[in-house]
Amino acid sequence: MTGTAAAPELLRREFATVAELIRAHARAQPESAALIHAGRSIEYAALDRMMDRVAGALQRDGVRPCDTVAICGATSIDYVAIFLGCLRAGVAVAPLATTYSPHTFSAMVADAGAKALFLDENLAGALSRAAAAVPTVLLDAGSASLQRWLAKEGSVPAAAVRPDWPFNVIYSSGTTGVPKGIVQPHAFRWANVQRAALFGYGSASVVLLATPLHSNLTLATLFGVLSLGGSVVMLAKFDAERYLALAHEVGATHTMLVPVQYQRLLAHENFGNYDLSSFAMKFSTGAPFAAALKDEVLRRWPGGLIEIYAMTEGGGASMLEAHKFPGKLHTVGTPMPRNELRIIDAAGREVAAATSGEIVGHSPAMMTGYLNQPAMTAAAQWHDPEGRRFIRSGDIGCMDRDGFLVLLDRQKDLIISGGFNVYPSDLEAVLREHPAVDEAAVVGVASARWGETPVACVVLKAGADLGAAALTAWANQRLGKLQRIASVRIVSGLPRNEAGKVLKRALRDAIAEDGGS
Repeated sequence: MTGTAAAPELLRREFATVAELIRAHARAQPESAALIHAGRSIEYAALDRMMDRVAGALQRDGVRPCDTVAICGATSIDYVAIFLGCLRAGVAVAPLATTYSPHTFSAMVADAGAKALFLDENLAGALSRAAAAVPTVLLDAGSASLQRWLAKEGSVPAAAVRPDWPFNVIYSSGTTGVPKGIVQPHAFRWANVQRAALFGYGSASVVLLATPLHSNLTLATLFGVLSLGGSVVMLAKFDAERYLALAHEVGATHTMLVPVQYQRLLAHENFGNYDLSSFAMKFSTGAPFAAALKDEVLRRWPGGLIEIYAMTEGGGASMLEAHKFPGKLHTVGTPMPRNELRIIDAAGREVAAATSGEIVGHSPAMMTGYLNQPAMTAAAQWHDPEGRRFIRSGDIGCMDRDGFLVLLDRQKDLIISGGFNVYPSDLEAVLREHPAVDEAAVVGVASARWGETPVACVVLKAGADLGAAALTAWANQRLGKLQRIASVRIVSGLPRNEAGKVLKRALRDAIAEDGGS
């Protein structure tokens, strides 16, 4: 029995909820493992009961449908069960990263209007004081605090969830400043489930996740797999050796990883010592995926490879089936079913074919908006002549003649040097061609002569001996006159968020502190 066979009527509906689908699997395959983590597992029937207990306890405490609760903790089965129990009660969830300062954490809890906070015990000191006004349930290793909270739960609320109700509030990673709360409605996640059905998930699927639970890329995969009856194996903290051993041990059939994780896995000395033949499909999203790295994944790792280009805010998404289109690895594929992508210029006008501009998208998966930020919400939208709402990506790209989307750069990272547009991704691609270069990131810094000029931050491969001046000269011999790099900085590593995206703002700030070069 496949996951889709366990709940055929629900999946044929115009709209169904993740909680409904999990209940259907609990009835059809009660003993099948839903979640596996750190030697512990929970079957669908037990997960369904846990969801009821959480939903009832929330009702007992006066948390109502469309209210919000916050969760901040490491990956665990209890974390996922709490999240799902909230959904059964029609309560939205704000999953918060564990890495924020107490000040930022407190601001996000307040911004979300959280009625309750679920917090790992080892974070309880500074963070619980930062959100002292919010009732808090501690999640400790033995879950004793959680069990006490669940001990006298109320009756399970019959929440008739509507598509426009808030599902979760995902706070942006802060790569461009203070995190914003992105409100995704239940209709958004329903569209994710429908998309997941294209990927072959079912009751025989064993999906290995090694990205944090507050990340949208993790949640989109997690909810899609559980809605289709598969098993999710969770690795709390990514470690290349542990990931490979776990994939071999559980016979993983699918995984979602960010590009830097693929890079570290393939570079691991023991990569070839593990049997990965069980993989049917691998996925990647969240950060730029170099064509050479995609090619290496295809050559060395069994199973297909799909890259998804999408935003947490929603809008249009594209998909590259890399194993089917090896000649298009420099692209992010074509629009997914029921997704529409367009390219607009700075004035908001659609551009001609093969012309670059900002990517905007429309699909069934669209954010309601940024929480408490109407002006930012309006600025993130574009409307076509028929009045349909599109989400602005902030990414610059173009469609090639075959309809494949080519990403050029982030609009905010574009360097305007001497009045000409310089795309950092072009310069980074050239730098990565050097055999001593492992990673490269290029940012624009202020220049009295040019307005802005490119500076490269480069990580060398282990054991490489290459000077910054020599690399600068090597790269500039291969770059156009208007693209030339002002200087190269050899660094030990690039700052990244937990989705693997390079924090270019942090690089610019560090360069400015050192005098701008």
